Amino acid sequence: MNLFDPSSWSMMWPLFALSVLGLVFFLERALFLHKGQIRTAEFVEGIKNLARKRRVLEALTVCEETPGPVAAVVKAALMHYREDESRLRGAIQAMALVEIPTLERRLGTIAIIAKIAPVMGLLGTVLSLLNGFALMNQTGPYVNAAGFAGLIQTALVTTAAGLAIAIMAYLAHHFLYGRVRALVHDMEWVGNEMLQFLLVDLPATPPPPAEPGAPSASPTNGKQS
Repeated sequence: MNLFDPSSWSMMWPLFALSVLGLVFFLERALFLHKGQIRTAEFVEGIKNLARKRRVLEALTVCEETPGPVAAVVKAALMHYREDESRLRGAIQAMALVEIPTLERRLGTIAIIAKIAPVMGLLGTVLSLLNGFALMNQTGPYVNAAGFAGLIQTALVTTAAGLAIAIMAYLAHHFLYGRVRALVHDMEWVGNEMLQFLLVDLPATPPPPAEPGAPSASPTNGKQS
């Protein structure tokens, strides 16, 4: 049996399709998670400076233009900064619950690919062996040893391919899961930081002084006599 005979590779095409699907999902998730990673400490400090100057609208605009879940959590906090602690905490947690499934999307599919690829490879090996033994049965009692060795070699190709795909899928899942956990940790830190800032630090911060030439904020009741 020829090692490069396509008829003996009944499971190689499904394994190839599985590997391409896993590669596409990995690249898409890696690019998505990389786009969502920002310098969290610097970003939060810039938002705090804008909030201290009472430029909340500008801070919301910065959050809109910044990709990633961290900016979304900060935006949710700013949009409820005048409310009490329970409502503010609830808004932050609700936004985190929305963002986490987006981060974890397709990770389960990659994990499934890592689990089923060896099984598909083993199935291909079993099918190839069954086909080979059927051909040997038709040839009679005189079996060529070289042909039998080629049969075993060809049958084991699918098992090796399935194991290789599974190893790469496990590595991809581990890498992406680490990125997701890092982003979730940043979201938790940002949520606590914004909660502390909006409830304690910001109310204690005096408003910025009025700009020179600005109209007086105190109303007048009438003309002086």
